[in-house]
Amino acid sequence: MFSKLSAIFVAAALATGVMSAPTYKSNAIVARGQSFDNWGGISSLSGFDNFYGSDDFAHFHNFNQVVVKQDSELVCHSEQVTIIQQRLAVLQEMAKKIITEQICEVETQTVVFQQYYASLGGFSHDLGRSSSRHAGYDHNIVSHYGDFYNSDGSLSTYDFGFSGHDIGSNYYVPTSNWNQDSSPSSVGSAYQAAQAASYY
Repeated sequence: MFSKLSAIFVAAALATGVMSAPTYKSNAIVARGQSFDNWGGISSLSGFDNFYGSDDFAHFHNFNQVVVKQDSELVCHSEQVTIIQQRLAVLQEMAKKIITEQICEVETQTVVFQQYYASLGGFSHDLGRSSSRHAGYDHNIVSHYGDFYNSDGSLSTYDFGFSGHDIGSNYYVPTSNWNQDSSPSSVGSAYQAAQAASYY
């Protein structure tokens, strides 16, 4: 009798697991009110909290998104995935260059990189519609891309004139590619497959 019930329970559990839509496991950092201003007595961290605030390390909680252009005004053009990977690799190496050339203390490099990594990771939840934000970008912030270098080829060091609180105030949403019927399952599967491949 017990073995019959066990078999039924196991079969039901397996069927439910196979038929249900994949769920996201959020890796978002929960704000803990941690201040990093002069953390550990490191002077290069002075003013760190002024960017997003001490209560919003990765800009998840005080993100005020104002969509100024959406859907019909902006068109997404699909390119070969290698083209996209190349450009993202350039951005990745650029982030490494900025962190290693413009921050001398390894502790500050670590904190700044973790903030960058965590805030960029939040975009994954935007793509999967598991956040309350649109999947897009801040046009005003992107416009500073050409300001990375001085005319002599060195990295610029002047203030771009914005803080983390400004990110999201001029948001562009290029696509309306979410299908409410099929996307939750297909995007969830893509997310889980990519997550499994990224563990090392």
